[in-house]
Amino acid sequence: MTISEVSEQYGLTADTLRYYEKIGLIPRVERKKNGVRDYQEEDCKQIAFIKCMRSAGMPVETLLRYMSLIRQGEETSKERMGLLVEQQEILLKKRQEMDDTLKRLEDKIACFKEKEKSKKRQACGCI
Repeated sequence: MTISEVSEQYGLTADTLRYYEKIGLIPRVERKKNGVRDYQEEDCKQIAFIKCMRSAGMPVETLLRYMSLIRQGEETSKERMGLLVEQQEILLKKRQEMDDTLKRLEDKIACFKEKEKSKKRQACGCI
């Protein structure tokens, strides 16, 4: 696949893909005889994983460490799992914070609906 095809498929800019390659987040992408990058299936799998982890909030530095560990082999699986567990804990905390915020919004919306329904100026804490 060309860089523009990969860019379109994964919703990343070509500049981002070049940057990932430059910093070693993904291995150097093979090129065709004319110099055009030729992304292989394994490259795309790594890009999909990286995009997922970035969406999960994993910092590039942590991803660099993770991808480096993959290249070092199976003996790094415990450390890789540790990085993923750490990110999972961060996401779970964020999810709890979001759930708390959604509950507060639901309560406020319900307050306004109740106020509207009764057409009275109740002291329901609607601000």
